[in-house]
Amino acid sequence: MIELSNFSKKYLSGKNAETSVGPVSLKAEAGSVTGLIGPNGAGKTTVIKAICAIHYATNGTVKISSADDVFYDAAENTAQVRSLVGYVPELSVLPAQLTVAEFLDSCAEIHNISGRQKQEALVRIIESCSLQKVMRKKIGELSKGFCQRVSFARALIHNPPNIILDEPVNGLDPAQIIQLRALIKETAKTKTVLISTHLMQEVEALCSRIYIISRGKIAACGTESSIVKECAAKNMEDAFLKITGESGE
Repeated sequence: MIELSNFSKKYLSGKNAETSVGPVSLKAEAGSVTGLIGPNGAGKTTVIKAICAIHYATNGTVKISSADDVFYDAAENTAQVRSLVGYVPELSVLPAQLTVAEFLDSCAEIHNISGRQKQEALVRIIESCSLQKVMRKKIGELSKGFCQRVSFARALIHNPPNIILDEPVNGLDPAQIIQLRALIKETAKTKTVLISTHLMQEVEALCSRIYIISRGKIAACGTESSIVKECAAKNMEDAFLKITGESGE
């Protein structure tokens, strides 16, 4: 589980201008996909970095649970939280010269997974991410769809109970999007999955609970139907426009 309580972050940006995100309260649970949606610059990346313990809250708390429901504060237990989260960034930088097999093997080593445990982990993620046909190919030869699967496999290698996906389908063709959606849904059966996106079709296809962030604050939360109803909107895209006042592109 992922839980933010009155999270806020203040930092300097641009010409020493202070940027503030928050307060943000959010909860994502295993068994479904939770969406964090908002226009570019709304604060999604700031929230994601806090969940991944890349930076820390100015105020409030960010807590991440283990598979046995023990919670850890991201600021106080940084290493533990990082081990409990698998992160798939929007733009993954992957080593083009390595084969998929070589890369995943090195990912296992980074997480101190070796011997029989490593073999079992590799079998698990190769199957779940459908990478059997490309294991001997160099990453630089892969399509963007397969590169995204490799990035997903890297996030899953240490079997974390929480997965963060940042704009996971950007740049993929329709067939690749369908395949990745299936992987996300399967992953969410046993893990907490949080998706950051500005694409309404992905929200509608995947998310059971939705948080809309606008200008650094949570502007709405609920199911797709409850948000649409509350806004007296035609659909989720219409509700998003009414809440944020922006195009979402």
